[in-house]
Amino acid sequence: MEVIVLEEEAFYELYNRLVADIKKQLGVKSRDKWIDDEEAMSMLKIKSKTTLQKFRNEGKIRYSEVGPRLFLYDSDSIDAYIEKNAKNPF
Repeated sequence: MEVIVLEEEAFYELYNRLVADIKKQLGVKSRDKWIDDEEAMSMLKIKSKTTLQKFRNEGKIRYSEVGPRLFLYDSDSIDAYIEKNAKNPF
């Protein structure tokens, strides 16, 4: 039997490549961690930038201001917000 040893960094690089390849083969679209306002509004199923601003101001979702009046939103925090507000059936 042959044993292959990898450094931790090499292992995770191989792992990430493998996961990306499998997703590509399955047709799973990977999503960016930081998304623009249009994508955030789409995920939240809202049509108003004012509502998105309200979510920002109330701290409901994470965001980063990358320029004057230019925001990026953390897609994981949007998923967490949706999950937190999910209602279980009786």
